[in-house]
Amino acid sequence: MSFDWLDAELQRLRDDALWRDVRTVTSLPDGWCEVDGRRVRNLSSNDYLNLAHDPRVVAAARESLDEAGVGSGASSLVSGRSPWHQRLEAAICDFEGTEAAILFPSGYAANVGTVSALVQHQDRIFCDRLNHASLVDGCRMSGARLRVYRHDRLEVLQRELQKPQIAGRRWIVTDAVFSMDGDLAPLPDLCDLAERFGAQLIVDEAHGTGVFGANGRGVCEHFGVEDRVEVRIGTLSKAIGTLGGFVACSSSLRDWLWHAARTQVFSTALPPAICAAAAKSLELIRAEPQRREHLHQLSETFRSRLAGRLSAEGRGPIVPVRTGVPEAAPQLAARLLEEGYLVGAIRPPTVPRGTSRLRVCVSAGCTQGEMQCLGDLIVAQTEPSQDQ
Repeated sequence: MSFDWLDAELQRLRDDALWRDVRTVTSLPDGWCEVDGRRVRNLSSNDYLNLAHDPRVVAAARESLDEAGVGSGASSLVSGRSPWHQRLEAAICDFEGTEAAILFPSGYAANVGTVSALVQHQDRIFCDRLNHASLVDGCRMSGARLRVYRHDRLEVLQRELQKPQIAGRRWIVTDAVFSMDGDLAPLPDLCDLAERFGAQLIVDEAHGTGVFGANGRGVCEHFGVEDRVEVRIGTLSKAIGTLGGFVACSSSLRDWLWHAARTQVFSTALPPAICAAAAKSLELIRAEPQRREHLHQLSETFRSRLAGRLSAEGRGPIVPVRTGVPEAAPQLAARLLEEGYLVGAIRPPTVPRGTSRLRVCVSAGCTQGEMQCLGDLIVAQTEPSQDQ
């Protein structure tokens, strides 16, 4: 088979300013990285609490490596869990306040596997239009009747929920923190709608765990709705600083996912060293709330410098700086890299057309001065919106 047609498609990406370069970045401690031999601030990473290089987390992983080796060898369903997997699941239960938890090889796998295992063909599923691709893929794979809603227009969701349903269940699926805008899902309102119309709510706390809530459990804790959300999915690869995904849940839901979530059943389990590192990170998140407090202080400082230039009025460490046209985002990112800041340039299809942006991910490793300086650099090279 000839793949000559790919040349035209790849050229189209270049012409539309949607080409992504392959770049090698070396991660360094304390929120730094090395790009092309230069040491710069890493503001493109989701390691919000600066735990990936914490010596205590690294030491926990090293201890497990010495005892259990590198790989897990097979699916947990086939060869069983190691003691390290068991300890991590227990740590998640303790952290989240649930009776059970189940691990997945990635956050993507947790979302796809959980949604597709729970939602049946005869069901109806309501998916926020800005949900992560993994939630969207899980909804599609379920085969259920899919409806898309906007979390800033919940009256549309309410009208859909009011429609009669003869058979099947109804599900509402949402991110807790929308990963490209940084705004929070209106979870109290979604809980009200779910309870009023007999729907079940699935929440992905990928960017909420470790960042929001009095104990760092996420946006559900922040809004006080943990006991009203049927399914809470989390990610180990962001604020926790390691790898993998999980569902914190009841024992019956854990048992169902153990048998029915294909991304868990048919995937090799997480390496034991990753489990050891994640368990240590959860311990540190609970013991050191000052990391989270510092992160929010930095985020507010940065946002305050960018009046009229944000593509969404969110909160927390994800700060989207509007550029509009696709070509402007990588151009601005390149100028900031010259000044010592690595920032992600986000373009379609990751975000809707016309909403290209910089996605600045604030790290607890930064200082107030650095965030003020970055804000000033962006202000000097962008214009505020005309409607501000």
